[in-house]
Amino acid sequence: MSPHPRRAGVPPRWAVVATASLVGLGLAVVPGGAAGAAGSVPVTRAGLDPALVSGRGATVGFLEQEAENARTTGSVIGPDRAAYTLPAEASGRRAVRLTPGQYVEFTLPRAANAITVRYALPDAPGGGGITAPLGVTVGGKARRTMTLTSQYAYLYNQYPFTNDPGADLLHPDWWITECACVPAATTPAPVIGKPFRPMHFYDEQRLLLGRTYRAGDKVRLTASAGAAWTVIDLLDSELVAPPKVRLVAANVLAFGADPTGRRDSAGAVDRAIAFARKAKLRVYVPPGTYRVDRHIVVDDVTIEGAGSWYTIFKGRQVTLDRPAPDGSVHTGVGFYGRDAADGGSRNVHLRDFAIEGDVRERIDTDQVNGVGGALSDSSIEGLHLRHTKVGMWFDGPMRNLRVTGNVIVDQIADALNFHTGVTDSVVSHNFVRNTGDDGLAMWSEKTADAGNTFDHNTVQTPTLANGIAIYGGTGNTVSGNLIADPIREGSGIHAGSRFGAEPFAGRLTIRDNTVVRAGTYELNWNIGLGAIWFYALDRSIDADIRVTGDHYLDSTYNAIMLVSEWGVKDLYQIRGVAFKDVRVDGTGTSVVSARAEGSASFENVDARHVGAVGVNNCGSFHFTPAGSEFSLDDRGGNDGGWLGPYVPNTITCDDRPPVVPPPPPATW
Repeated sequence: MSPHPRRAGVPPRWAVVATASLVGLGLAVVPGGAAGAAGSVPVTRAGLDPALVSGRGATVGFLEQEAENARTTGSVIGPDRAAYTLPAEASGRRAVRLTPGQYVEFTLPRAANAITVRYALPDAPGGGGITAPLGVTVGGKARRTMTLTSQYAYLYNQYPFTNDPGADLLHPDWWITECACVPAATTPAPVIGKPFRPMHFYDEQRLLLGRTYRAGDKVRLTASAGAAWTVIDLLDSELVAPPKVRLVAANVLAFGADPTGRRDSAGAVDRAIAFARKAKLRVYVPPGTYRVDRHIVVDDVTIEGAGSWYTIFKGRQVTLDRPAPDGSVHTGVGFYGRDAADGGSRNVHLRDFAIEGDVRERIDTDQVNGVGGALSDSSIEGLHLRHTKVGMWFDGPMRNLRVTGNVIVDQIADALNFHTGVTDSVVSHNFVRNTGDDGLAMWSEKTADAGNTFDHNTVQTPTLANGIAIYGGTGNTVSGNLIADPIREGSGIHAGSRFGAEPFAGRLTIRDNTVVRAGTYELNWNIGLGAIWFYALDRSIDADIRVTGDHYLDSTYNAIMLVSEWGVKDLYQIRGVAFKDVRVDGTGTSVVSARAEGSASFENVDARHVGAVGVNNCGSFHFTPAGSEFSLDDRGGNDGGWLGPYVPNTITCDDRPPVVPPPPPATW
């Protein structure tokens, strides 16, 4: 199955009804040119000094440099964390705006022969995007052109969104913050500005430079007259290894595949797979762009490319003559295991190629994901996925899948989702950027996900929902990850009893993660979340949950939140969450916000630069003389003075304290 609709439009009763106007794209600017003028452009990770996130996140082959730190004749936009703005969706919440003829210039920090540019262009007036060239000059001589496009950017309106900037409200019967009302039930009808809630502005392009350039060489990106403005967010530079060659294999060229992309190669790939299975060989896909406009079904086969920069499967989204049994109305390029109901697939290994889809709208019933189905005893390594709906969506039951070293960017929905009964599987050292929903998720719908690990992944700028989300399940682990810049209606790490998930059971381990610039604003509730947040909606959360060694840096609102929905606040609780050896460096409001009945313990949780009270404790909002219904257990070593005055259950409930932006994170 594809992802189901998972967003509601009705706020809890405790959301203050306050008018909030839409902001624009956030193109207010400050003069550029000073940053990086001395020469070198610092290398960052998630927009921070790498020393602050050492040992966290994915090991990748590229180095990141932020445009706002580079030399430019353009203007720096941001910082801004307000949804629906270009700075908010930029890495580090800042970027550089160029008008035609202006440039931004980076200095290569080490030898490189390839670059990735993350950028934004305007949409077309009626939607659908535009294209515009970007001049690339390397070493002052070599001139290349990248063709940028916004055809895969720009979503508008309410879930599940539209590409039409002029569309009326998709759900006029939903409560919205902008008028603090239900428009269809309001007289006189409110005037809602258009475009309504623009989002998902950015895309990225890769370019092989044709030769290796030295550390210290300059890379200049110059905007053209093809667009009124071009925003450059960052540059990734990389030394890509030569193409991999496998001589003893079922080479797809021998079966009629077209590496120029002019003819569809799906049938040739199918024939190569069939031969490889009989001959007990691997399938090898040499350098080239191969057009595939449908699913390739895989079982008991290894498919290897020459590397994700060289071997590219690229497809168009195709409208089906009639809806498929699973509800899909489109198909497109993707590698799929057999359905779990048919026994699933086993012993599938996908390596070292890219998948580029053609998905521009969110239709949750469509199976237009990069990799899908049920894959047991299998591995996925070294893929580069973009412009699909979900990079990898797995429907179990299935077990023992290893997903390592992949890059998943520019997705309409999730990067990866373990859905329904995925067990004993590992997702590690993957790099995720610019998803339209959760970056990485385990969703235990009907059958629990169990014994899985999300370890040392990097997740940046999910434009909706969470960096990493765990919806129920048994004995799962989230460890060593780096999560940065979630935008709205979610945050960095989330554990929720919602979306029909099975209960949390056994131990949920959340360990040694770093979350940066999270604790975002929740649009429907009109309050701030936590960098990590727990949400009891469908049932209580009372498993053994241990949060150890996490770092929460520069949180917009809170570092930690525990919350239940207003309508079930007297039915469901969050109990026994244990926090230990946690560092909180900067919150706009509190370290802990408790908006549920329950309890949590704290040991060696150190905090500094706290914007409001250390603990915002509302409990379940009964405000009895006995204190809050949420209790805090101080187990010692909690430095910074944030906890002591508020234990065990002092009521300190303030829905919307003033936000005090903290100073930038620093070495502890």
